[in-house]
Amino acid sequence: MARVVVLDYGSGNLRSAERALEHAGARVEVTSDHQRAFEADGLVVPGVGAFSACMRGLLEVGGDKVVDRRLNERRPVLGICVGMQILFERGVEHGVEAEGLGRWPGTVERLRSEPLPHMGWNTVSAPGDSALFAGFPPETRFYFVHSFAARDWPDAARGFEEGGQPRLIRAEHGDSFLAAVEDGVLTATQFHPEKSGEAGIGLLRNWLGTL
Repeated sequence: MARVVVLDYGSGNLRSAERALEHAGARVEVTSDHQRAFEADGLVVPGVGAFSACMRGLLEVGGDKVVDRRLNERRPVLGICVGMQILFERGVEHGVEAEGLGRWPGTVERLRSEPLPHMGWNTVSAPGDSALFAGFPPETRFYFVHSFAARDWPDAARGFEEGGQPRLIRAEHGDSFLAAVEDGVLTATQFHPEKSGEAGIGLLRNWLGTL
């Protein structure tokens, strides 16, 4: 049974993520302890609210160092919602620009669509070799709550892992945006697996199978 830490930095649906991961078959601990977070088989970085606030909370507990240490040692990390967004270079919300962790290229910005927030169930477009979405039919829906997202991935840019392009999973809400990214040990979803019912549990189970 995989041991997973949900990083507690004052943001995210911590208990919902904990319960969903337990349902998917993991032993789960919610903590901000650096060593516990590093030693776990998998680390989950949740996030809700503003990009800048999430980054501020992450930095206050040294979560950036935990993520960096794990990725430098090729240990799996899963970001959820704003926990995905902060993996990009920067976020711009209501005129406020904040630096992200810079693991992926690009900017998180407001979706060019209405209504916002994009709230509810939506399908995604995943490549056939996706590990996260293996076994899901195209009509499978996941639960989104957001107004901002990374829309573009620069054509010439590489991902975190050397030697290949990451798998980019997209969704549409009047505008195309990145719904998930699979980049070796670094994975993230813009939607909430913990709020996506059996589909979300299945996706988390797929992730646990990669640990």
